[in-house]
Amino acid sequence: MKRAVLLRFVVILLLALAVSGAFSYYFIGRNMLQHDMSAMLRTIHTVDYALDYSGNLQEQVERLHAEALDAASRITVIASDGTVAADSEVDQVDGMENHLERDEVQEAFQTGTGSDTRSSESIGESMLYVAARSTNGRYVVRMAIPYTNVLDYVISIFPVLLLGTGIAFVVSVVIAVRFADTITTPLNEISEEMGKVNGAQTDFSFKRYKYKELNVISETTMKMAAEIQAHMDQLEKEKKIRQEFFSNASHELKTPITSIRGYAELLDQGFVQDEATKKDFYARILKETGNMTNLINDILMISRLEAKEAEVTFSTVRIGPLLTEIFESAEPIAAEYQVMLHKECSPVAIEASAKQLRELIMNLVSNGIKYNHPGGNVWVEAWQENGRLFIRVRDDGCGMDKEEQERVFERFYRVDKGRSKKMGGTGLGLSIVKHIVEFYSGSIRLESEPGKGSCFTVVLPFKKRL
Repeated sequence: MKRAVLLRFVVILLLALAVSGAFSYYFIGRNMLQHDMSAMLRTIHTVDYALDYSGNLQEQVERLHAEALDAASRITVIASDGTVAADSEVDQVDGMENHLERDEVQEAFQTGTGSDTRSSESIGESMLYVAARSTNGRYVVRMAIPYTNVLDYVISIFPVLLLGTGIAFVVSVVIAVRFADTITTPLNEISEEMGKVNGAQTDFSFKRYKYKELNVISETTMKMAAEIQAHMDQLEKEKKIRQEFFSNASHELKTPITSIRGYAELLDQGFVQDEATKKDFYARILKETGNMTNLINDILMISRLEAKEAEVTFSTVRIGPLLTEIFESAEPIAAEYQVMLHKECSPVAIEASAKQLRELIMNLVSNGIKYNHPGGNVWVEAWQENGRLFIRVRDDGCGMDKEEQERVFERFYRVDKGRSKKMGGTGLGLSIVKHIVEFYSGSIRLESEPGKGSCFTVVLPFKKRL
């Protein structure tokens, strides 16, 4: 990468030098021309001031040229009809051609001054011609000098230019190398650090760099790495949960199947002759079949909720009538365990699935009954606050410690395994509650203390966020 950066810099530098050279060539040439023309005009005005146009112009021009002017220069005096009145380089001007068509002469007669650059037909050199109208207006005084163009001037100073350009190029390359290092070194460090990533390591350690863009790269990379690590951790957690789920599901299904098979084999082999015993075995088979059906239904419900594939029919659910229906269903088991049910509900309704809300509240009420004592109580409250529905289910039962609170929403986890199995629980009730709450983008909070009971508070938004 460093080589590519340097190569591009060198190309840009050479282009910059070429453009700079072209502009310099143009401006040096223009300045040289302007300088020479200004000097020549001053000389022309001096000659014009010194000439006596009533006398012999040829003799005066020759004398002035010999005494005061550079030998390489040429002075020509031209009359208004174009005839040459005097020339410092020619003794006999009578034979010279008419100069009225010369560009600088025409321009001088018209505007006062004129100039032109061309090859002289007389001496075969490139000449710069500058002309000015005389003070009396009847003549044009023209001066000509050999024109050294810019290229000749550049060639004359080429060694100096080459040395200066070489020094500038070397200095620029040295600076470019250092500049490239400031860019490529951090990028190489970032690349090297990222190259350490493997399946087991996604953490990075970057320096703080001088350029904020590089810091953005490093910070974004670290953020992405943290997100990847969190995702990997979540995948690993979900993998573990699935493994535990299938293990627990297999175990939970195995128990009723084993019981059903045992009773069925006894009946099939004729070991049970008593009709009362047969009826008891049939009843037990039906009970175990019901337990297995409930377990399978709960497993399917959790799977659909996790996959966001639950078939949901939304409607306006009035919480008061729903609680009344739930209490009617739970009353027989509550009476069996001598637990009193209480409800307090303000007039509130929510757009949701009546079936899911019933499942949610029924599981919490059943949980309060299961883990209670004779003479205990279960209270259910519902109200709305700040655009949200609050449902609180609390009991004065056995409660649970911190460790149990952390695991109570796990699938197949039971605080008192013997009690919940006796009541036919699947161990999935609170897990279903949690998944339903998450389906509605809500939240659930548990407060509990051993010997004092538990309190579950569910908060649901009135509109589900899809």
